[in-house]
Amino acid sequence: MDRIDALPTAEIKGHRVRPGKPLPFGVSHVPGGLNFSVYTSAGTECTLVLFRRGSAIPFAEIDYPSSYRIGDVFCMIVFDLDYEDLEYGFRIDGPFNPQAGHRFDRSAILMDPYARTISGRDIWGIKPDWDNEVYHYRSRVSFDDFDWEGDRPLEIPPEDLVIYETHVRGFTRSPSSGVEHPGTYAGLAEKIPYLKQLGINALELMPVFEFDEFENSRIHPDTGEQLYNYWGYSTLGFFAPKAAFAATGKFGMQVDEFKQLVKELHANGIEIILDVVFNHTAEGNENGPTLCFKGLDNKTYYMLTPEGYYFNFSGTGNTLNCNNPVVRSLVLDCLRYWVAEYHIDGFRFDLASILGRDPWGYPLSNPPLLESLAFDPILSSCKLIAEAWDAGGLYQVGSFPAFGRWAEWNGKYRDTMRRFLKGDSDQVGEVAQCVQGSPHLYQANGRAPATSINFFTCHDGFTLADLVSFNDKHNLANGEGNRDGGDDNHSWNCGAEGWTEDRTVLDLRKRQIMNAFAMLLTSRGVPMFVMGDEMGRSQGGNNNAYCIDSELTWLDWGLAESNQFLHDFAASLISFRMRHPCLRVNKFDAPECRIGLPSSSFHGQRPWSPDWSEGSRQLAWMFTCDLEVMSNDGSGQHSADVVYVIANMAHYASWFELPSLQDPLEWKVAFNTGVPEQPTHQPPIAIKDRGVLAGERSVVILTI
Repeated sequence: MDRIDALPTAEIKGHRVRPGKPLPFGVSHVPGGLNFSVYTSAGTECTLVLFRRGSAIPFAEIDYPSSYRIGDVFCMIVFDLDYEDLEYGFRIDGPFNPQAGHRFDRSAILMDPYARTISGRDIWGIKPDWDNEVYHYRSRVSFDDFDWEGDRPLEIPPEDLVIYETHVRGFTRSPSSGVEHPGTYAGLAEKIPYLKQLGINALELMPVFEFDEFENSRIHPDTGEQLYNYWGYSTLGFFAPKAAFAATGKFGMQVDEFKQLVKELHANGIEIILDVVFNHTAEGNENGPTLCFKGLDNKTYYMLTPEGYYFNFSGTGNTLNCNNPVVRSLVLDCLRYWVAEYHIDGFRFDLASILGRDPWGYPLSNPPLLESLAFDPILSSCKLIAEAWDAGGLYQVGSFPAFGRWAEWNGKYRDTMRRFLKGDSDQVGEVAQCVQGSPHLYQANGRAPATSINFFTCHDGFTLADLVSFNDKHNLANGEGNRDGGDDNHSWNCGAEGWTEDRTVLDLRKRQIMNAFAMLLTSRGVPMFVMGDEMGRSQGGNNNAYCIDSELTWLDWGLAESNQFLHDFAASLISFRMRHPCLRVNKFDAPECRIGLPSSSFHGQRPWSPDWSEGSRQLAWMFTCDLEVMSNDGSGQHSADVVYVIANMAHYASWFELPSLQDPLEWKVAFNTGVPEQPTHQPPIAIKDRGVLAGERSVVILTI
């Protein structure tokens, strides 16, 4: 006999109920009904509040009998509910004593932290009716019955990845995208052929967990423009995809639309990595709203000072208490769900250093959450990528508690390579470390080059076009008097600030963009760049466009035509990287190849003689590995893969002598950014000289 059938049925306010199951938390389907389970350690009473979809007034409020509480979990089965037309929430009664950490408020209807879908902001930009809505963000029930047709996560080796960071809405919102459903998961899926042609094999999405674009929204004081929470780094529901990013969001079908996107990406060999925010929530500090965690168990979910205020290591008002066992379980349950039900390939953790702090904010030497994520059996093949710093000043690039699993956004690579690109002095030694995969950061603790996520640009900061067009940030569109955003951009405008018609400046900017791509894609580790860099997308010098939903942040697809040469150059470099495994070697101590060359070596204008002096702005690096090539008769023949990169960031041209090769091997030029409009699809060109002239501020890539 089923346990449910064996239990007595009661009736509360006209609804048949039974004692529920404490696990799993949230809502789960049982024969004939739904099981509602919610945790609160200090709450004294719980009420289930039921709405019909879109209704302003609940049709039922069912108090949990005290006997339906098991430990700190209220659990109840309610029968005969139409889950497709159901929205629900909870009222929790308990003490309101902020100094003791308690902020219970029975008048508030609370979201379920485990809700699989959330309604209330189903269409982007529809202004909320704050005064008349009794329950702004409504938990809904989802039934996972999507036909995956055999799909599973791709498990591409990390060293083989090329990551493309993008914003779901911004990627196709512009009319120039030409998609049927702009700004949505479906619209993004329409652009998969473009992504495949570009050659990237990992798509990293900025936050897609449900958030409210109207959180902290405001009108620009000078322009009158509506400013939004556009980036979405302020989570409402960790288990729910954002409805307003779905063309079908108003119909409640965002789950299937997002899963269809994942399935189509996988069918085209592209992994999907989600940018996740577990460092804080949308509830803010003591002046913020009570939406979920504050009213369920404030003391458990947040880091609190002895006086009951919120620690703010996130810079947004509150900090999740991630190493509390209950919160740790929430994070694990969430990521397991996205991997199991959405086939997600990996996660990038925003301000991940917070995940290693104890309840009082001190860094832990062995953080339980990071260890649990590293060794979780369901997440075992998942990419785990840390933004290894936080807003509280904890900077852990190279020292993040990795447990042999975590990769890192390498902020030191970004800063060093930007400074080298603009011609700063005393960078060559650091550049040599960066292009190897940063052994000075990772080798001593047994980590590999693919630990390093290498990047010049990401969503946070200048685009690549702006990096070479502006000396200073220009963030007036944000309505904060240009005070927001970072000032340490290591950018150079090439001779004119912003827009110019000076052909000399424009040609130099294009070459600098090409130089950045050339160095990024010939570095060991994992390359990443942000959407539109490959076609020269600009945000007008705005390095913190978190609140702008307009043409400023949308990708202008017309650039793919007007800057086709730049696009083709980036695509050709990605293809080149995929054809040359020596660029993707994932060992710091790899042996020399069979033709007697070391796995990695550094050079200057003369082979084997790099100039490490403070004034040097020139460096060449050579990467090698063995290859096994199949001959026509099917037998294996051994050869070597060799790539030689000359980076001349000096303001003058220089002759670089090349290392000698065994006969009959010869050097061939694959790319030369110093040659204007060099065709990008031609095969490498053999050179007869023993050297090559590298023009001022240029990169030459050779192979054999």
